[in-house]
Amino acid sequence: MSKTEPINIPLSQIVVGLTVKLPLSWFNNPFFRNKVPVTSQAEIELINSLDISYVTVISGMHLLADDKPEEVVEAVEQVVEFDIQGAIRKSIRSSQQRFNKAASDLRPAFSKVVSDAEVSYRESASVVEQLMTHLTETQHPEFVLVTSVDKEPSMTQHSVSVAVLSMMMAKSLGLTPTELRDIALGCVFHDIGKLKIPDAIRRKRTDLTSVEINYQKTHPNLGYEMLNRSGLFPAPMLNIVLHHHEFIDGSGYPDKLSGKKIPALTQIVALANDYAGLLLKTGSPQVALGTLFKTRVGKHAKEYIEILVKVLGIYPPGSVVKLSDGHFAKVIMTSRQSKLPQVYSCNERGGQSAIRCLTDEGVNIVETVKIDTLPEKVIDTLQAKSPVCFYVSHIED
Repeated sequence: MSKTEPINIPLSQIVVGLTVKLPLSWFNNPFFRNKVPVTSQAEIELINSLDISYVTVISGMHLLADDKPEEVVEAVEQVVEFDIQGAIRKSIRSSQQRFNKAASDLRPAFSKVVSDAEVSYRESASVVEQLMTHLTETQHPEFVLVTSVDKEPSMTQHSVSVAVLSMMMAKSLGLTPTELRDIALGCVFHDIGKLKIPDAIRRKRTDLTSVEINYQKTHPNLGYEMLNRSGLFPAPMLNIVLHHHEFIDGSGYPDKLSGKKIPALTQIVALANDYAGLLLKTGSPQVALGTLFKTRVGKHAKEYIEILVKVLGIYPPGSVVKLSDGHFAKVIMTSRQSKLPQVYSCNERGGQSAIRCLTDEGVNIVETVKIDTLPEKVIDTLQAKSPVCFYVSHIED
């Protein structure tokens, strides 16, 4: 047999050490990659369980017998190479459109919350159902980077981003659809009370005075009062609005609740909101995670922080990194292999920009990079200073 050209072999001849290609489309491929290194007997058993009769050997042919096998398998049909870059690009574009629509659809819900609570509830519930649909479209949803054209996200964009973070955590924890809806609705309105805070305070770019800080801290109570008077919103959602700034060590506000006095759904949203706030301050998703670990010890339940890290991955979307091939990149989507997310990369001059799937390239992330150390052309190409928000996404077939 040839030692260099790929060949097709029956499943019975697969051995550990081979690298093979499966004659399957992307979504029918449980390994979610074009080239599959066979590293264990369990993987061989998984391949044998698939509805295929052969695999194509890419490398490791020296492990096969030198004699020509008795059974030669010919490919019965040509398998079209999956365009992973195109699929990622399409998915990101779709997620950005969905994010924009959800944020836009919340505006009437916000504007009518006092004057017409029924309309507000109906509009917000519609957005929640959109989020639920997008979250459950696939068994393994991923986070995708979405952004805002403004210097920082609007209130509705922030609400959607926090909702997606919280819902992904809740899904990972195995919470019920009802609980996910309560979380989403609570996130949608968690900052609604800020509409009662004067713009001079809410939009102030310099440090707030102590008086202004205390005024700002009244927004959970204001939001709760605005929503509770209608009698339309569920109690768990109202608790999220009122207590999304509480910490389990009792140092939060407005009621300085501690421990289990803060319901689990509210704790999840409080953590997601805290992370989003740190992200806005630091401008870096990974620095925000690091700050969470360093400065929030004891303020959030350890198990929830672990879940947040699990769903965001080691390199959350928006992280700027350096690759092992010398290129710089921005993480644009998480993957099931958290160390190898989908990225948008360029060289040190800002050229050769491309969407890349690291799981198929053998290229690794070497380190995270501070934005202010990057060449200007790299910053421009990667749009490294753009606001970071999150939406749920998946690679479509």
